[in-house]
Amino acid sequence: MGDTNGQVVAGGNGEGNRLDQLYHPIDVLIDKETDSLIICDWWNGRVVRWSRRSGTTQGEILIENISCWGLAMDDQRYLYISDTGKHEVRRYQIGDKNGTIVAGGNGKGAGLNQLNWPNYIFVDQQQTVYVSDNENHRVMKWNKGAKEGIVVAGGQGKGNALTQLYYPQGLFVDTLGTIYVADSRNQRVMRWPKGAKQGTVIVGGNGEGKGANQFNNPDGLSFDRHGNLYVVDCNNSRVQCFSI
Repeated sequence: MGDTNGQVVAGGNGEGNRLDQLYHPIDVLIDKETDSLIICDWWNGRVVRWSRRSGTTQGEILIENISCWGLAMDDQRYLYISDTGKHEVRRYQIGDKNGTIVAGGNGKGAGLNQLNWPNYIFVDQQQTVYVSDNENHRVMKWNKGAKEGIVVAGGQGKGNALTQLYYPQGLFVDTLGTIYVADSRNQRVMRWPKGAKQGTVIVGGNGEGKGANQFNNPDGLSFDRHGNLYVVDCNNSRVQCFSI
């Protein structure tokens, strides 16, 4: 905290597909068990792992030939990956290359058993999978073992009403089942309590711009344990922090 300079922990050798390179990495998580980073290396169509130990100069490939976007890991260390090409989310044991479909997998579409460009995901302690179903302008919840999902935010077409989303991206779900979602084209972050038919705007919603209360395509989001909200403000090339 308070650093003005960062430190390169993965990549940093230009764009490319060598093991010491990344190309448009789009999501990352920390695997505490192995003290490593698991990275969705999107344009290389692979998921890679980089040890956080000093002296690490390259990563290892965990899964190849996947249009990966979002990553999550549950308490049993299962890895969940959204695939924007196959419109599905799969769960993997580390080392397993095939995985099991846990959301979507029935082609591109807007049915309750389908997804359209699933990007960011969140998995809770019950192994419930929440998915930002980007081009369907909704957030879906898939209970463990379910054959179809439930719309838990949006799903009323694209738009800026409180009942709507417009290309949702980053996602976080708290222990009460409240959903926080980066509503990217509406330049806002919304909160949807469990079971709510509409959300509330908690930050942004003031048009596209560079102001402290504005975004330009908010993308990823996360909370720290003090309840501070961090938002990747993509086209403003910055990360913003808000105390909610």
